[in-house]
Amino acid sequence: MHTKSSPILYSSHDGIARIRFNRPAALNVIDEEMAKALCGITFELENSKDVRVVVVSGEGAAFMAGGDLACFHQDKARTAATADAIIKPLNVALMRLAALPQPIIASVHGAVAGAGVSIALACDLCIAADDTQFNLAYARIGASPDAGGSWSLPRVVGTRKALELVLLAESFGAEEAVRLGIVNRVAPRQGLADATEMLARRLAAGPAVAYGRIKRLIHASFDTRFEDQLDAERKAFCACAATADFAEGLDAFFEKRRPVFCGA
Repeated sequence: MHTKSSPILYSSHDGIARIRFNRPAALNVIDEEMAKALCGITFELENSKDVRVVVVSGEGAAFMAGGDLACFHQDKARTAATADAIIKPLNVALMRLAALPQPIIASVHGAVAGAGVSIALACDLCIAADDTQFNLAYARIGASPDAGGSWSLPRVVGTRKALELVLLAESFGAEEAVRLGIVNRVAPRQGLADATEMLARRLAAGPAVAYGRIKRLIHASFDTRFEDQLDAERKAFCACAATADFAEGLDAFFEKRRPVFCGA
């Protein structure tokens, strides 16, 4: 059960699941309780039959300003154990999210630092408010990336740029994030919720089986030989061709109308 005091708010309606970080007074920094809550929510998502798209966002003035450094500072003798207690459930949550066939949208604003950047990168698409400030801030506290940041970042921006962003830990805005490929779209701060909703509804109305196949093909391509990728594409296309959505897509194309997909 997710109440207003929960570290993460979760809801699902009209095919759209919404995960909202809910520690606004602390800029949604992630602690052990939040990591465990996210892990539980991703288990729910894994077993959900009616979710077509997932939106990840943050309550208050920020998406997520990194990890909760206060947890480490208050018990300096157990900092490694504290890190492990946060990262282990977070990693399980991120692995579950990565395996989902549904498109995942990060909707970010304000401060997006450390694990906040890594989590945004772990999503399939990212839409950012024009006031967003990003920072791979790990080096500032003498730490290395977590939450998949060292895996996702070089795949998005390239090795040299990834090293610059993590080693120098300099802040950059939404427009630079778009240029680097970290963000897909920028919206005015006051219009972020509406822009996110439009994108989520568009994806929720799309061909769910094809979306799942697309995600799997794209992610597998980095570790697949060209001939094996061609074979995987053939199998995926043939599987899509047997769906009701493909039949609807063909009818809509020849009837010159917008398709109405059922997700099967």
